Amino acid sequence: MVAAPVRRPRLHRDPVAIAAIAATTRWLPRVDTCNHGAVPTTSISTVRRWALLAISLASTLCATVFINGIAFLIPALDAERGISLAEAGLLSSMPSLGMVVTLIAWGYLLDLVGERVVLTVGLALTAAAVFAAASVHGLVAVGTFLFLGGMAAASANTASGRLVTGWFPPDQRGLAMGIRQTAQPLGIALAALVLPELGERDFSVALVFPATVCAASALVSAVGVLDPPRKKRATADVAELANPYRGTAVLWRIHLASALLMVPQTVVLTFMLVWLMRAHGWSTASAGVLVSVSQLLGALGRIAAGRWSDRVGSRMRPIRVIAVTASVVMMLLALTDHLHWPLAVAVMLAASVITVLDNGLAFTAIPEVAGPYWSGRAMGAQNTTQRLTAGAGPPVFGELIDATGYPVAFAVCALFPLLALPVVPVRARPHQADAAAARPGRPAHRVSYRFVRRRL
Repeated sequence: MVAAPVRRPRLHRDPVAIAAIAATTRWLPRVDTCNHGAVPTTSISTVRRWALLAISLASTLCATVFINGIAFLIPALDAERGISLAEAGLLSSMPSLGMVVTLIAWGYLLDLVGERVVLTVGLALTAAAVFAAASVHGLVAVGTFLFLGGMAAASANTASGRLVTGWFPPDQRGLAMGIRQTAQPLGIALAALVLPELGERDFSVALVFPATVCAASALVSAVGVLDPPRKKRATADVAELANPYRGTAVLWRIHLASALLMVPQTVVLTFMLVWLMRAHGWSTASAGVLVSVSQLLGALGRIAAGRWSDRVGSRMRPIRVIAVTASVVMMLLALTDHLHWPLAVAVMLAASVITVLDNGLAFTAIPEVAGPYWSGRAMGAQNTTQRLTAGAGPPVFGELIDATGYPVAFAVCALFPLLALPVVPVRARPHQADAAAARPGRPAHRVSYRFVRRRL
């Protein structure tokens, strides 16, 4: 007599068994099982993710206090050391010039060693250079150390941005990067609040403040930063390691469009204070308050723009809308200023907000297009083009304003966003990892009913 074969229970038809197994898997590490094109990533808690965003924001803010804060010490340099305005302006630009030299190099190092090392070492070197600048008296020595500090501070700009894009999913990344982008206006506001008061005591004492905050940020980065996970280069396929600048012009177009859109932003930021004082008779204190308000409104605007890009599922389409709006508001500023209307002040305030909205969107798009193995260099290139534009804009438009007046300069500024319109790559596709992560479907961090059923 042949024994009847034992029939194994068909668990895939038993919803009770499936529910029980799904419940018992909740303690397992959260692994992205649907993103086959990218490295399986063990996720972190929501609290830890936002804590990393806070560290990213703080590191950028501290670097900004140093990079942009030296300009607020120009009165102290004039009173204490009797140097000319041109010499003081050159000294204040040393950190920015140093950044331009090393942005791409820091990006290359970021691709090799990760965010934690770059942020910690870069900010520590920044603090050391600024402490050294505070300890010397000769202007050449001070300028040299400020230049070296700028070379080191460039690390924070790239690494802190990629820390955010690496840990936030595509549908939250625009908002997160918008929050991180508020570090620049907040850092400028903090520097404007603290450094002039310290500078009245002593220029060297004032330099201790940015050195101290950078040192503290380096310590926080060493303890708190967790590098986003990615495959080892040895296990990545050819497509993932491919140079994103070859075979497509998407990244080049983003760099060019961002540089063109940087022109009105730079002109408004540089000349707003002096325009209010000379063209409209505002006092220094009143003009300074409005500039501070514009920085805070710009910070809120960057957050809103980031959230907007998340909702529409595109970084580039909002940039085109912002470009058109920026052109219109700059033309309106030129018209109202030419007609001497009081409304020009309100238009200037609007221009100071609208012209900065694209920054975070472009910076978010760069790593999404470049992928994890080239994003550091690509973000360094993005920052370099913007810094070069920011450096060239003020002297060129300063000459134009001296020759023709503010209205003509504002009208010329309005042309640059229009030139950027056809350059913006609206149909740019994200890197394959982001494309897979952004596909609709179940959340990657959950073990679904269907997932368990397939494995039974």
